[in-house]
Amino acid sequence: MSDLTTTSPDTSDNIADIRYKFKSETEKNQQKLIPEVLSSGDVGLQLLMEFLSERRSSPPSLVDGIAYQALYQANSAKATEFLNTNFPTGIVPLKSERGIDYSPLQKLLAQQDFEEADRLSNLKLCELAGSDALQRKWLYFTEVENFPITDLQTINNLWLLHSEGKFGFSVQRELWLAVGKNWEKLWSKIGWKNGNAWTRYPNEFTWALTAPKGHLPLSNQLRGVRVISSLLSHPAWTMNN
Repeated sequence: MSDLTTTSPDTSDNIADIRYKFKSETEKNQQKLIPEVLSSGDVGLQLLMEFLSERRSSPPSLVDGIAYQALYQANSAKATEFLNTNFPTGIVPLKSERGIDYSPLQKLLAQQDFEEADRLSNLKLCELAGSDALQRKWLYFTEVENFPITDLQTINNLWLLHSEGKFGFSVQRELWLAVGKNWEKLWSKIGWKNGNAWTRYPNEFTWALTAPKGHLPLSNQLRGVRVISSLLSHPAWTMNN
């Protein structure tokens, strides 16, 4: 970016060192390095802005989401201006086959307001299902089966990229497959059940990144597992974006 050419020699050398260390690493190690990059202050923010600028034409990855969140939460006018200019609707493309507006969900997740984002996610799923589902505020598994791949991937990517990869339907699916599709083992693993006791909504759930992997978004189990089974078996998770 242009600002890099107007810094002092010492600062430029520092930027070059951090840039090389960051960009030469694998994506997994880049995720781990972001706190170190941020500890460099304005130099670190500058590097993350440069990194996201270079990545803007590519599908967003997990490290892009972590970098975006770091800039979003940086309390920096420069970072805010950069995001508003280059990512006015956020890091995740808000695609919908049914004309649904996912920008409010993007905003809540960027703010890490996971409890409200969870409520809105359920509402958006009902909106996808149609007016009857919106009225009753819950889903039939047959409605889930007919969800567009594009919309489910948008909702999932919003959760995934704003949670450092901890939350999302695709994460829950991975865990479900890892326990051999055993629901009881899954409930325990993702913190929805403790022994024979279901986790009580909303106060016993953890609305933060300290939650177990796959903890969010929630799915109501009062009517059995057919809805979440349809969600986790949907072709959205085996199709490319």
